[in-house]
This record gives sequence, C-alpha cells and structure tokens, in this order.
Amino acid sequence: MRISSGVPGFDDIIDGGFPSNRLYVVSGPPGSGKTTFCSQFAAEGARNGDNVLYVSMHETKEGIRRDMGGYDFGFDRALDTDRVTFLDAFSSDGRRFFGPPGDRRDRSGVTNRLTGFISSRDIDRVVFDSTMLLRYLLDDEEDTIVQFLSSLKRCDATTLLISEMTDPSAYSQEHYLAHGVVFMHNYLEDDGMQRGAQVLKMRGTDVDTDIQQVEFGDGGIRVGSATTVSR
Repeated sequence: MRISSGVPGFDDIIDGGFPSNRLYVVSGPPGSGKTTFCSQFAAEGARNGDNVLYVSMHETKEGIRRDMGGYDFGFDRALDTDRVTFLDAFSSDGRRFFGPPGDRRDRSGVTNRLTGFISSRDIDRVVFDSTMLLRYLLDDEEDTIVQFLSSLKRCDATTLLISEMTDPSAYSQEHYLAHGVVFMHNYLEDDGMQRGAQVLKMRGTDVDTDIQQVEFGDGGIRVGSATTVSR
C-alpha cells in the first residue's frame, strides 16, 4: 500500500507515493523546505482521516500554526482537529512525556513511550522534527539512537524524520536505517536561490534519483517532476 505525500508532483517520482508503515528521512540545509514538506504530509493524512503525530523541538504549536498558516494546504486548520496530535518537546507536556533528557537510567523509556503512544492511539503518520531532538532526548550514543530508530521502523505508521544535513553524501546512521531518504537542496545560482528535491533511496521503489525542481507557492511546495536541476 502506498500513501500520498501531499506534495504535488512528488508522488510521481516515487511510483505513486510512500510505501506505508516505513521510516523515511527528509534531509537538507536550513530553508530548503523540510518542515513545509512534512507539514504537507501531515495535512494530507488529516484530510484523508489518518491519525497524525507531529513531534517537534524547533516549533511550538502556535509557532508552526503561524508559519504554515500562510499556505492553503490546511495544516494550520488540521492542528485544531482531533486527527493531529502536536507534541512540543520543550513544553510541560513534552517534558512529562519524554522524561529527563539524556537520562541513562531511562534510555529505553523514551522509545517505549513513543512507540506505545503510536500503537495505542492508532497513529498512521508521524513527523519527528528532528534528529537533533533524538540526540537531546537520548544520550547521543550510536547504539541508543539505532535502537530507537529500529523500534520506530517496526511501528504500524509511516514516519518522516527530519534531519539537519548540508551534504547529501555525508550519511549518518538514520540514513542507513531508513527505508528511504529525501534530500532537499538549497543553493545559489547566478539567477538567484534554487531549490530542489532528490530521492537518494527508496526501498522497493523504482525512483527517479535526479534533482527535481522545487517551487514554493500558496499551496506549499510543488515538485516539478518534468524539470531536473543540474549541479
């Protein structure tokens, strides 16, 4: 089964959508569109009746509502429905949920609470923003993060994990563990700022790995599947 990303044009380059119940990493430098991409994914799920969990260390609920409210794909409105659970890791609720950050006595607790929540609430789509949050909540030991990601992969939910990354060839453990990796490009050309999206891998899917042009508009991100960006 495949599910729509909610990003116009993107499903065309991944054979019709994300294979469901898998873990995907959305990487890229600041300003490349990672949060917008994942917000469109979450909004698409809410529109289709999916239960969505959005976990963030970078934004409050009001902050992301304000930022995404300038687009018309409806994530700001979805936040007010019972379809979307937004968890700010630094809020009082978030601290109660995750417990003390980096507490070696509770390294497995973060994993168990999150995966248990996903299972008990029948969550269909998860956005986790970001790998910086993993290293804050856990203890930055590789085996702990690998255990967390491996558990997340086994959940019956389709998960997008945002990763701060500026070099598409600089892989880390989350890129190897994930079922798919999407890299959002952001760079200057003679005629100004250029943005692009590139699928570096997608297991079980015949994908176009060229850099596809990305445009921002009232509807959020649109991927121009017919036009590739040369680098």
